[in-house]
Amino acid sequence: MEHGGDIYTEGILKGREIIDFSSNINPLGVPESFKAHIGEALEAAERYPDIKYRKLKEYIVDYLKFSGDYFRSDLKSSWELSIDEGNIALGNGAAEIIDLVISCFKSICIVVPSFIEYEKSALKWQVSVGYSKLTEDMNYNYEDIFSKMQNVEALIIGNPNNPNGGVIDKEKFKIILNYCEENNKKVIIDEAFIEFTGKRGFSFIEFLNYKCVFIIRALTKFYAMPGIRMGYGLCKDENLINNIRKMQNPWNINCFAETAAKYVLKDFQYIERSLEWVEEERDFMFSNLKSIDAIEKVYTTYSNFILCKLKDLDCHRLYGLSMKSGIAIRKCHNFKGLNEYYVRFAIKDRKNNRKLIEFLKSVK
Repeated sequence: MEHGGDIYTEGILKGREIIDFSSNINPLGVPESFKAHIGEALEAAERYPDIKYRKLKEYIVDYLKFSGDYFRSDLKSSWELSIDEGNIALGNGAAEIIDLVISCFKSICIVVPSFIEYEKSALKWQVSVGYSKLTEDMNYNYEDIFSKMQNVEALIIGNPNNPNGGVIDKEKFKIILNYCEENNKKVIIDEAFIEFTGKRGFSFIEFLNYKCVFIIRALTKFYAMPGIRMGYGLCKDENLINNIRKMQNPWNINCFAETAAKYVLKDFQYIERSLEWVEEERDFMFSNLKSIDAIEKVYTTYSNFILCKLKDLDCHRLYGLSMKSGIAIRKCHNFKGLNEYYVRFAIKDRKNNRKLIEFLKSVK
């Protein structure tokens, strides 16, 4: 088990229902706007997709322009996103983009703890890896990151970061961006969870005028579509975009993913409901987790999951107890920099969040 709870072995294959708090997916589920047009995708299944995916890239550009205004309350009215299809690499999920962009470098700095696929991809492609560790309070160490960048070609960093949900301080990060821009280094920013941060303006989308910036996005988390496998990379350096494309098979995005993007990326009602949900339930979960005797520390998060440090009970024992209660949690011992006393909980709907809190209160 590398990514989360095994709901198949312990649940689905045994005909047992498991509440999956290890998976950070929007509990509102697949948007109705996609479900209502599933027939359109079925009709499209009879033909090959456009090998250049011109319409799909239009949907993404429109969404980026819209979301820049929608998810941010601090943008000036004159703000404009200057991006076209030459700046977009499409992926079979964000995982493909992560894997291929990392393969383009000989050396990379990974901020840890973070998504374990960063390191796996680097090792797979024999990329030399350096690490910058988060502080004890799970904040970015900007001076350390800057220092490590002297010796590598690229940096990969989560915004928000997985597993703790922390975000990048733009003012503190600018010195790193400027250095990388001047010295032909790349900054890969994984924004798979960025929509969950709401209208606080944490995205680096306005920094795409820097050729050093490479942003990764996906439909997986916010739009609750992990099975669709739709991700994309954004960068003004078209040479890097083209290098990624050269390594891909043709028609790597299927018609269901293209149809989903067409409708969910402009589903304003779903977006509004999701933002209201995450604000309310994140506060509910954070305050309640802080009152649990078995938990030593609850880390501040801007995403749809919460990292906790346990007191005496380790994550393996808590996982075993939780599965007996029909709840899967994320053991975090395999995140570099963490140990067996760390766990992560996804934020679900109120009914299931209460079930988790009740379970944790019963743990001795």
